[in-house]
Amino acid sequence: MRDELLGVLPEIELIADETLREQVIATWIGGLERGGWEPADIERMPFTLAKKVSANFAQHVRSVTRICAAVADTFEEIYGGVDLTVDRDILLAGALLHDVGKLLEMEEVNGQFRKSADGKIVRHAFSGVALADANGLPARVLHIIGTHSKEGDPFKRIPESVICHLADFMNFDPIEG
Repeated sequence: MRDELLGVLPEIELIADETLREQVIATWIGGLERGGWEPADIERMPFTLAKKVSANFAQHVRSVTRICAAVADTFEEIYGGVDLTVDRDILLAGALLHDVGKLLEMEEVNGQFRKSADGKIVRHAFSGVALADANGLPARVLHIIGTHSKEGDPFKRIPESVICHLADFMNFDPIEG
């Protein structure tokens, strides 16, 4: 399953810290197994049920992650670690996992994707934090997952979460549905 996952989400390899990278992989595999999915299903699932989209879950996660990587690289190049710094690996881990809870929030019935019974009462930001915490991800990554969506609006987001939140909505708001 690991190799299949890396084929679907090759951006996982952008994480330089091996321990963090393995924790991200373990979180995805845990979510896939618990939700009854295979890595290939990520390429079939819509990334949202809130509106009709043709983009799939894998495309969404990959795009958000690449935007986050580009922002981190740009900040490092322009600001050189002064005034505005981000932890690139933490940001990438959070971007890769920001929607992992959707593996528990969605189900497929007769070829149609819909909210699961659990997903109707526990949004993906919360289940994503639980999946990541079970695999030992640092609190900063849990914060990104938990605050990337509207649930995070009342809280002060760390810089990495601000970036992931904005990248996520850059991939959601412009899509007509």
